[in-house]
Amino acid sequence: MGAHTAVARPPGPARPDPGGAPGSGGPRKRRDDRRVAWLFLAPALVGFALFYAYPTVRGVYYSLTDYNLLAAPNFTGAENYRHLVSDEQFWNALKVTGYYVVVNIGAQTVLGLLLATLMHRLTRSVALRAMLLLPWLVPNVTVGLLWLWLLDTNLGFVNHVLNALGMGTTGFFSSPNWAMPSIAAVNTWAYTGYTALLLYAGMLQIPQHLYESASLDGAGEFRMFTRITLPLLRPVLALVLVVSMIGSFQIFDTIAVTTRGGPVGATRVIYYYIYEQAFTYFHMGYASAVAVMLALILGVLTAVQMRLLRASRSDLA
Repeated sequence: MGAHTAVARPPGPARPDPGGAPGSGGPRKRRDDRRVAWLFLAPALVGFALFYAYPTVRGVYYSLTDYNLLAAPNFTGAENYRHLVSDEQFWNALKVTGYYVVVNIGAQTVLGLLLATLMHRLTRSVALRAMLLLPWLVPNVTVGLLWLWLLDTNLGFVNHVLNALGMGTTGFFSSPNWAMPSIAAVNTWAYTGYTALLLYAGMLQIPQHLYESASLDGAGEFRMFTRITLPLLRPVLALVLVVSMIGSFQIFDTIAVTTRGGPVGATRVIYYYIYEQAFTYFHMGYASAVAVMLALILGVLTAVQMRLLRASRSDLA
């Protein structure tokens, strides 16, 4: 019998090690990357659990009890929510808050768009941007005290100027008709600069050649604003409107310093109403129910706003 001759095969490509040696890019490396990622996320997750998730769950639980800070809570089911539906003060606080939100967001958005457009089309001065941001950096309590003194009926500088012009004095914070517009004006002064800078940052993302092409075609500034700036600014504008709406519903500091919910409930917004129920009347369970209802309202309004403004879509190619 003849001897069999072994035929040598050419060496093929090396097969990956199923074990995934370190540095080989295999499953083991991916597992190591996930461990590192979770390690970096751990502090944020712990903070979220302690300061957001746990208080939220506990607040929902308290909303189903008669907790009053002085005794152990007793489970009452949906009693707080049934009382809330028929509570005229709650609905009045919600109406006052809605009025403030409309006035405040409308003024902030219009003025913010105007300032952002002027900066974008005329000047990009860093000093101007810093000046616009200064009121936003001042604490809300300080802003409230500052304007409380400026608008004081007897000693305020603004009323002294009005008197000098022969227009008489106005009780900006003591008149039911003027109190809420005054609060809205104060917060518009404080937050318009920040809103303008957010919108300005969005405008910087719009390609400059679009304005140059429109200018060559004879389009004026107003036409370029309505046909180029506003459509392409929609995602940023949606973000600004949502953040402004949530912040407006949470107005508290300025009212606590200036009017304390008065006069005759003209500035008793929903946040101040929650504070009164919890820390003035010790109705902690009912205050928790109002807070849960406010969170649901904000969630619905945010979803509707994002849907209407198509915030997830951009007209930029």
